Amino acid sequence: MVLVKTVSKEKPPFTVSDKVNQDVSVKMNFQKMKNCSKCYGFLIFLFVVMVSIWFHRNGYFSFSIPRFQRGQQEPIEFKENSLEGSQQCIDWDKLQTASLPNLKYAKPSALQLPRTDVNILTPWLAPIIWEGTYNYDIINEQFKQGNYSIGLVVFAVKKYVQFLPEFLRTAELYFMVGHKVHYYVFTDQPEAVPNITLKTNRFLHVVESEPYKRWQDVSMQRMESIHQHISNQFYKEVDYLVCADSDMKFNDYVGVEILDELVATLHPAYYGSERNHFPYERREISEAYIPADEGDFYYMAAFYAGTVQGIYKMTQVCYDGIQKDRKKGVEAAWQEESHFNKYLAYHKPTKVLSPEYIWDNAMGNREILKKKRFIAVPKDHNKIRN
Repeated sequence: MVLVKTVSKEKPPFTVSDKVNQDVSVKMNFQKMKNCSKCYGFLIFLFVVMVSIWFHRNGYFSFSIPRFQRGQQEPIEFKENSLEGSQQCIDWDKLQTASLPNLKYAKPSALQLPRTDVNILTPWLAPIIWEGTYNYDIINEQFKQGNYSIGLVVFAVKKYVQFLPEFLRTAELYFMVGHKVHYYVFTDQPEAVPNITLKTNRFLHVVESEPYKRWQDVSMQRMESIHQHISNQFYKEVDYLVCADSDMKFNDYVGVEILDELVATLHPAYYGSERNHFPYERREISEAYIPADEGDFYYMAAFYAGTVQGIYKMTQVCYDGIQKDRKKGVEAAWQEESHFNKYLAYHKPTKVLSPEYIWDNAMGNREILKKKRFIAVPKDHNKIRN
């Protein structure tokens, strides 16, 4: 019988060098895992970016960067959906193409200007509307295809109510002939609004307005009134708004050539003036302030137009500026007109009307004026305003 002795092998004692080697090994493995994680993270990030680009190019969502213009204290947020009916659902399969009728007119020229005695285009490519620079038959037929409605807003408060009969009478003769028109008369004397006979598709709405003591306050309050009634009433009934002074009358045809997103009229006293002669608000404390080296034209707030959305945004900013000035105890040089010009200095009108659309015969005649479409009624301003 042979006895076999089993000798157990004991592990050698754990030395410091072994501890160091183990730590190094663990750190190397951790670093490898960390590097792999970075690779996987980069690949995931790259995948997400590629998927996002694919969705964006296919129209599933879009990236937008808000744009701010100088002079705008805060971004304007006009939500079309907030005005019921302003954004219609479109059935793309039922869209139809309408053709213009066979119109006979002289061939236009690409090499010759229709008029060379006046400027017909702004630096931002907005047309300046003068007689002889457009074919009304063409633009009128194009406009008819949209089945649009136009609102004419006029304020007749206190003594200005005396101008309403002539204003409405001449509007029926010359304003937007053949189109659907809603007259919106703001007045503190509803019983004084004349009961005139209107043509087909012409409607008269009387809106009660507060009779402020000062004519300056009446003027400035117009921005708030228009803004409020757009969201309450106008958007349901019209597509475009034209705002006019009541102490004027139509003297010739005024049609769809004046309509666009935002339309302003050159002041008849300053259409040929330099910037340093414009009666802009020059005090920096006012929200209507325009620096001496800025501004394009001086516009008159007695006649302007635009889409319902365009006028809504403009009146909102102007009224906010008027309110801020009031809190500071400031009144702009020319009240609402100063704020109106401030807005247009940084939100360019998409169409500019020549002085044909605001003229005072007391200024005499000008050879460049082929038409005088909307003219001032002779009056004593002091007696009317007092």
